[in-house]
Amino acid sequence: MKQIIFRRTALAGAALLLATQACAQTEASAAQAAPAAQAEQQTVVVLGSRSAARTALDTAAPVGLINVKDMQTAGPLELGKLLQTLDPSFNFSSTFISDGTDIIRPATLRSLGPDQLLVLVNGKRRHQQALVNVQQTVGRGSAGTDINAIPLSAIHHIEVLRDGAAAQYGSDAIAGVINIVLKSNVNETQVSGQVGTTSEGDGDMISGSVNRGWALGSDGGYINVSVEGRRRNETNRAGLDTARTDPPRVTQRIGDSDAKDAYLWANAALPAGRGGEFYAFGGASKRKGDSSGFFRSAGDDRTVTAVYPNGYLPNIRTTVKDASLAVGYRLDLPNEWKADVSVNHGRSELAFHEKNTINVSYWYEPRPGGGIYAESPLEADTGKLKFNQTTFNADVKGPLAKGVFFATGFEWRRDGYEIEAGDPVSYQYGRTNNPAIQILTPAGTIAASGTQGFPGYTPSTAVDEGRHNIALYGDVEWRALDTLLLTGAVRYEKYSDFGNTTTGKVTARWDPSKQVGVRGSYSSGFRAPGVQQAFYSSVSTNLNAEGVLTETLTARQDSPVTRALGIAPLKEETSRNASMGLVLRPLPNFSLTADVYQIKIKDRIVFSSTIAPEAGGGPIANVLVPLKVGQAQFFTNAVDTKTKGLDIVAEHTSRWPGSTLVLSGQLGFNKTEVTGRHSTSSILTGEQLFDASQVTLIEHGQPRKHHVLSADYTVGKWNGNVRANYYGEVKGQGFTPGFIQTWEGKWLADMTLRYNFTKKLSLQLGVNNVFDTYPTEWDKTGAAPFPQLGFTHCWETCPFGINGRSMYVRGDWAF
Repeated sequence: MKQIIFRRTALAGAALLLATQACAQTEASAAQAAPAAQAEQQTVVVLGSRSAARTALDTAAPVGLINVKDMQTAGPLELGKLLQTLDPSFNFSSTFISDGTDIIRPATLRSLGPDQLLVLVNGKRRHQQALVNVQQTVGRGSAGTDINAIPLSAIHHIEVLRDGAAAQYGSDAIAGVINIVLKSNVNETQVSGQVGTTSEGDGDMISGSVNRGWALGSDGGYINVSVEGRRRNETNRAGLDTARTDPPRVTQRIGDSDAKDAYLWANAALPAGRGGEFYAFGGASKRKGDSSGFFRSAGDDRTVTAVYPNGYLPNIRTTVKDASLAVGYRLDLPNEWKADVSVNHGRSELAFHEKNTINVSYWYEPRPGGGIYAESPLEADTGKLKFNQTTFNADVKGPLAKGVFFATGFEWRRDGYEIEAGDPVSYQYGRTNNPAIQILTPAGTIAASGTQGFPGYTPSTAVDEGRHNIALYGDVEWRALDTLLLTGAVRYEKYSDFGNTTTGKVTARWDPSKQVGVRGSYSSGFRAPGVQQAFYSSVSTNLNAEGVLTETLTARQDSPVTRALGIAPLKEETSRNASMGLVLRPLPNFSLTADVYQIKIKDRIVFSSTIAPEAGGGPIANVLVPLKVGQAQFFTNAVDTKTKGLDIVAEHTSRWPGSTLVLSGQLGFNKTEVTGRHSTSSILTGEQLFDASQVTLIEHGQPRKHHVLSADYTVGKWNGNVRANYYGEVKGQGFTPGFIQTWEGKWLADMTLRYNFTKKLSLQLGVNNVFDTYPTEWDKTGAAPFPQLGFTHCWETCPFGINGRSMYVRGDWAF
């Protein structure tokens, strides 16, 4: 299979190169819709350098550029899925039956963690999400950026820096940086609408957006506002449940959850005279998700047959609220220097509500004087997660001498984290919440506690904590020769909760000719522990392997449990990032770049495997049993990793009278290995803290190969686009310990056809996943019974989901 995939990739690359050789270049112009024409004029990027903007091919580190036309022809309406479709270094794994991760999915770069990717908006740090991914999904144990909280209608273009940049931009930039640049156009209204469905007749989607810009004053001021709404119905690819129902029927919801999204964003600037300018940008979004947990059968101890005679599927409702606002002042100083002072505040909130559920221990709790209560609410609020961040920046930059550009600045940042407890019924063991009192079902088994599906956060896990840090940085670029650019950066950060760190970066770009460029970089990086990782905890009461009611605890750092186990408080991750690249422009209309990289991360923060007492007693039991903890999990610096990769990007443009053809190919290869597992505990080994199933998730949970090939052809008023994505194989064993499930690599093809009635009115037809490709089916010979429970395809590692083919119609109108 690997040889077949390699041959297909090689053939695709060869076909692309042959096509570029066959195409001749001529000068022509083609009719385009206004948004697309505006996008094509955007040829420069500012990410990765604080000096003058450069074209993407002239940067000292690899930077990808995505414009409005790319976004229009890609199809997906979620920013995460769109980036995954267009940039092979970006992954946006599909998840289901994963609690809050069903609505806030993990976004990653170069197969690292979601919290190792820094996201900027208009060059300013974007706040992270409140959710910590604690389920068995990509990004387990991390809290990244909720990238889907930003609407496509507000975005002018996106820059993707594929290089370590912690010394330039601070914590989280180990894998790279994404900068989302908002629209600033004025005196025009852009209206877009899209409707679509899948070939299975589910997953119906309707979306609409309005973007409008107004001029402020007469000196170039503006305000640009975007309003967007979207409704997506659920998809379900579950098979028959042959293990728990007779006759067999579908009992699970396996696919995209039902979702409703609403956005309001704005971007504004107002000149203040003498080279000054006030600016502000940000927005708010509200998204509601409707997903489910695992089916509880009629004979299950977690089911009350008087209420659910045929079993039931717990329903998890989530509401995500996100808001941000940045305000600042830019000033032109003498001798071409510039200053920028800004304050940026953002917050993320995730609220859980459980429906179609029950607290079994409420139902069967003995009455005073005999009998049972025979009552329990069937829905409840199960708690909230909240994250907020405030950042103050003061920066100056300008030329020190001829050919020397310098930038320096100061940053202060505060991160806050809150957990709010749910309704008592969502977490209590009986109304007294006393595990010492056994509550038995009619079958004589011990009743389960809390709401089924998603038990609530308890008062003991509620928290309202925070931390702050300061940073100083210096950044210098030296044009040593006309053909040689040298850059260096250093950054010092001090945190209130764990100390300080200093990082640095050096970069060089040499252009011996206009057709050839060589670039390389070496940097040290770091990532501070997220406040979510430092302060998150949860507790639920479950039966252990011996049938005894015990607490399963996700313990905070430096808690009694972690101290007793010898687990040290969290410290920063450190990294070493090296890259070398080649830029070729043998023809004015053809370019090719190739960049090889290596990222070593030491003391990577992970979410541990479940730690349980040994049968018959032992050192773990001696710690946990006296603390009345049956099982424990926690965050710890337990893993070292090494990631190697190669990115190849080629593009050829051919122009004839009245038509244009753009061929592009992006080939992405990477491989992550866990090079060490270690422990500060005298009781637990590194292999116990991070078992084989978690190693598999890090090493094989994301595709090691992701390629994107596309052809875009414009003739007259018509535009056609064909794009193919190859997602390499992924593996998992989190739900099948000791047995590795493999989902093979697959090609997916997308097609769009667009007609421009005028320069400002267009209609587009699109088909995503033209050939209705699905991931490999579950291995029915494996030890786990998941196929018998209705699981048909992948679960913990699904790079492109399980929806199959989808079709849509899109209209764009500018006036």
